[in-house]
Amino acid sequence: MITRGKRMTKRQRRQVAWSLRGVALLAVLAHLPGARAATDGGLVRVESWLNRPVLLLGGAIALIVLSLVVELDFRTKWSQIGCAALLAPLVLVGALVVFVALTKSGGAHPMERLTSPAQPDRVVTVIDLDFIDPVYRFELRTGTGWSERHWDLGEYDGFEHDEHAEWTGPNEITVTREDSRTVFTLDPATGRPDKGREVPR
Repeated sequence: MITRGKRMTKRQRRQVAWSLRGVALLAVLAHLPGARAATDGGLVRVESWLNRPVLLLGGAIALIVLSLVVELDFRTKWSQIGCAALLAPLVLVGALVVFVALTKSGGAHPMERLTSPAQPDRVVTVIDLDFIDPVYRFELRTGTGWSERHWDLGEYDGFEHDEHAEWTGPNEITVTREDSRTVFTLDPATGRPDKGREVPR
């Protein structure tokens, strides 16, 4: 037991350090299914809950750095100065990464939902990804609840404000841009879209 007013022993510091590293490992492992769910065909709810690199991976890095500080127990003046010199740039870089990630994610907001006229559990969503310049992501979502999956239909700059998507058939989605159209054909059974084909506008 650690008593107040006394320094931790080397063994106690090591135990605390490895506990912090264990939590960091759990955070990394929790992020893995979230990152996988962010790819085509991934589960929407898993991505929403676990695809959080700033929180999970950033937190893991912070815990590892903290574990090193705890384990090494800087006692001398020069060792403390060296520790501060090492941590300062890490903190600055980490803060910058967090700021950029939060700014990017903070700009994303859904703009439109287009439900299939044939199957109500198939929806095309249009998301504006940037709060400064319009960048649109078109995404197909199929299923409901825990079985809901998503497929990326592309990201496009929207400077001309002419990008839009529409259902052009029971199993067909057309994404229109300024100078072209891309037609995606869906598998009737699973709803999975093909890679799309370009057609003249």
